[in-house]
Amino acid sequence: MRAKRVNMESFFFVLAALFSVLNPIGTVPIFVALTQELSAKDRSRIALMTGFNVLLILLISYFVGQYILQFLGISISALRIAGGLIIASSGFALLNGKFNKERGMNKEVAQDAQTRSGLALTPLAMPMLAGPGSISLLIAQYQEAHHWLDMLSCVCAIVVVSAGIFLILRSAHFLAKGLGASGIVAISRIVGFLTIAIGIQYIIHSVLFLIQSI
Repeated sequence: MRAKRVNMESFFFVLAALFSVLNPIGTVPIFVALTQELSAKDRSRIALMTGFNVLLILLISYFVGQYILQFLGISISALRIAGGLIIASSGFALLNGKFNKERGMNKEVAQDAQTRSGLALTPLAMPMLAGPGSISLLIAQYQEAHHWLDMLSCVCAIVVVSAGIFLILRSAHFLAKGLGASGIVAISRIVGFLTIAIGIQYIIHSVLFLIQSI
């Protein structure tokens, strides 16, 4: 029973953390801008491929990322602090309303992206959604997994978030009309506050671990 409770806690933590860091709501205006001239069928296909690409990127980061760290000689504490800084920085950008500008594109790049078949991979899946913050978060979670059920709960969270991204982007044009610009900004800033808290928690956890190991 206790293992089940811990795994559910891990699932909901990773789910909330990934959703905050990826911020699919903040991607809605950019998705709408990139796909406004496409048919509903093409927009749905791009949304599906974007969710699938995010799923692949996050799974690869989760299972392979730690070996890259070992090869480069980077400690998990250093990764968590760096990831915490990136996550907190993204949160501050959300609060200040600069997130979409930093992760967005200029007009020329956007027009060029529309002509490519890889729109769902670049720039939507990466780096607009799956970026350094989410990758470092997942590597840290893999390092802390002590049982296969912990890994399963994290994988389930990744799948749920990826499915959520598909649903949100598929409904992006309706959300943009319903929420309006002010609604999207309000939600993005709430998510930004949560993102800052997650980043700071990562930094505190790493600093306390380093102090205890001295």
